[in-house]
Amino acid sequence: MNWETLYLLCFLVGFFLSVAAFLAGALHMPHMHGHVHAHGVKIGKTGVSRFNFATFSAFLAWFGGTGYLLERYSAIWVYLGLLISAIAGLAGASVVLWFLKKLNEREKPLDPADYDMVGVFGTITSPIRAGGTGELIYQRDGSRKAAPARSEDGAAIARETEVIVTRYEKGVAYVRSFEEMSK
Repeated sequence: MNWETLYLLCFLVGFFLSVAAFLAGALHMPHMHGHVHAHGVKIGKTGVSRFNFATFSAFLAWFGGTGYLLERYSAIWVYLGLLISAIAGLAGASVVLWFLKKLNEREKPLDPADYDMVGVFGTITSPIRAGGTGELIYQRDGSRKAAPARSEDGAAIARETEVIVTRYEKGVAYVRSFEEMSK
C-alpha cells in the first residue's frame, strides 16, 4: 500500500463515518439514545470529550483528503505531506469539537426535582366536572405546559380557577384550588 492509497482510504472511512453519524442523529436511530448524543458524542459532567466519534471521523476525513491531494497533485516530500495532513486533520477535528462545544453550552444535567409536579401552581383551562378530568396549564422552564387534572377531593372546579398540584400519578395532576389551600 502506498501513501496515496492510505490517504484515500482514511478520507473515505472518515467521510462515510461522518455521514453515518449524521444520518443516525437525524433519523434518531435507537443505538444513539442514552448517554450518547448525535454523532456519537458522549456528554459528561465536564462537557464534550475531545476524543469522540465526531472528532475522530473529522480527523480521518481531513487528514486523508489533504494527504491524498498533496500526494497526488504535488511533488512535496512525503514526511512534510504527512505533517501537513496531520495538521489539517487536527484543524478539522478542532472545528468539529468547537461546534459541538457550542451546541453543548446550554446543556445541563436533568434534575428530577425540576420535574416534580407537587406544588406546581397553574390555572384550570378545561373545567373539571365532579369526579371527572379537566386540563391544567402551568409554566415550567419559561414555557407553557398542559396536563390532565382531577380535583383532589372529587369536587368540580371551574374554568380559570387557580390551583396547586397536591399529587401527580400516572400522568394526571390532582389539584386543589389556591383559595382553598391558602385558608
